[in-house]
Amino acid sequence: MIQREKIKDLLNSTAFDTEVKVMGWVRTFRNNQFIALNDGSCMGNIQIVVDFANTPEDLLKRITTGAAISVTGTLVESLGKGQKVDVKAASIEILGDSNAEEYPLQPKKHSLEFLREKAHLRFRTNTFNAVFKVRHALAFAIHQFYNERGFVYMHTPVITASDAEGAGEMFKVTTLDFDKTPRTDEGKVDFSEDFFGRATNLTVSGQLEGELAAMAFGQIYTFGPTFRAENSNTTRHLAEFWMIEPEVAFADLENNMQLAEDMMKYVISYALENCKDEIAFLNDRLLEEEKTKPQQERSELSLVDKLNFCLENEFQRLTYTEAIQILKHSKPNQKKQFKYLIDEWGADLQSEHERYLVEKHFKKPVILTDYPKDIKSFYMRMNDDGKTVAAMDILFPGIGEMIGGSQREERMDMLTKRMDEMNIPQEELWWYLDTRRFGSAPHAGFGLGFERLVLFVTGMTNIRDVIAFPRFPKSAEF
Repeated sequence: MIQREKIKDLLNSTAFDTEVKVMGWVRTFRNNQFIALNDGSCMGNIQIVVDFANTPEDLLKRITTGAAISVTGTLVESLGKGQKVDVKAASIEILGDSNAEEYPLQPKKHSLEFLREKAHLRFRTNTFNAVFKVRHALAFAIHQFYNERGFVYMHTPVITASDAEGAGEMFKVTTLDFDKTPRTDEGKVDFSEDFFGRATNLTVSGQLEGELAAMAFGQIYTFGPTFRAENSNTTRHLAEFWMIEPEVAFADLENNMQLAEDMMKYVISYALENCKDEIAFLNDRLLEEEKTKPQQERSELSLVDKLNFCLENEFQRLTYTEAIQILKHSKPNQKKQFKYLIDEWGADLQSEHERYLVEKHFKKPVILTDYPKDIKSFYMRMNDDGKTVAAMDILFPGIGEMIGGSQREERMDMLTKRMDEMNIPQEELWWYLDTRRFGSAPHAGFGLGFERLVLFVTGMTNIRDVIAFPRFPKSAEF
C-alpha cells in the first residue's frame, strides 16, 4: 500500500518516475486536465495532470474547487513553467464533494473583510496559510526560548476571583439562573449561591498567580488565553487573546528589559529562519497593499526590513521623563499634528507618540522606563523619587507598545499603601500579600500580547486576522 506523501515534500523531490499518492483540496481545475492541489503542508500547490480522455466524465465533473481528492500517480518532471514537478494521475478518488456554485472561496482575490465572515474556511487561502504557519512558529519559539533558559511553564487559572489590572472590564462567570437570580437583603446578587460561592470572572492576566510560582521556582512563564470585556471595536482589540507572561525572582528592571529584548530577537529570528516562504509571501502581499495607499501613508520599510530592523538594532532605553521632553519639542507636537498633544508630564502616551519615538526619532525599538505611578498598576515597584514606578514598555515600529512590564513591589508596606490608594481590597488578595510576608524577594516580569507579536511579524493590519476565531463586541461566531 502506497503511503500518502505531503505536497511540501514532493515539490522538492527529484525521485522522478516513482509512484506517489497525494491527498488534498482542489484549488483550480483547468481544461479538464490540470488540477492545482493543496494539502495545507505548504502554500504551494502541486499540479496533477489528468488523462481526461480516459477519465469518466462524471468524475471530471466532481473535480471542483474545494473538493477533497486522493490521487495516485507518477511523479514526473514538469514541462510547464512555475513548477518543477507534476503528478501524472493514474487514479483519482473523490473524498469529499464541493458544490462549485455554493463554495465561497472561488479562485479569485477576496478581501480580508469578506474572509473574516468566512473564518471557518479562510485557512484554505494562501494568506491565512502563511499567517497561521507563522503564528505556530512563534508559539513554538516562545516555548523553546524559555525552555532553553530553564523556565517552568505554568498554567494559571482562566477563572479567577481577582482583577490583576484593577480595570474592572471583566467577563463574569456564573451558573446562576438569570430569571431567578438570588438576592441578598440589600437587593444585590447573592453570589454565595453561585457555583464557586463567590463572584468570579474570566482572567485578564496570569501575572499575580505567576508571581506566586516565581517565588518558588525562581523563573516561570505563562502562555494562555486572557479576556477583556472592553467594548472596543478597533483593529487592535480582541475580547479573547493570548498572553505570554514571565516572572523572575531575584531580578530587577534591568534584568527584565534584557530578558524581553532577548526574547523578541529570538522569536523574530526563529520565524525568519523557519518561515521563509510564508514571510516572503506576506512581504510581497504587503508591498502590493502599500501601492494602493497615498505616498505619505506608505511604510518606509518592507516587512522583512522591519523584522531585521528589530534584530539589527540594540533597543534604545530612556525614561518616560526624557520621552516627554522629546515629544513636547517634536515637530508634530509643536505643529499640532498629533491627535493628542503633549503639554505636561504625567500624560498617558498614545500609539502616535510611541510610534514617533520608534520610527522617526530613534529609528530603532525603544524601551521606556520609570512611568508616573498614577498611570500604572498597584503592583509596580515605587522608585525613590516617590513619583514614578519601575515600569517598562517596549515599543515597536508600526505597532507602538508591544510589551508592558515592571519590577514588582516586593516591600509589604509599600504594596499595601498603593493598594489602599487605588481602593484594592487587601482581604481579597491575602494570598498575593503572603508572598511579601514569607520570604519576599525582588522580582520582575512582563506581559506580551501574542496576537500583537503575530500582527507585527506577519505585517497584517487587523488583529482579527491573526487569531483563528476572533471574539469582539457583538461577535462570537464560529
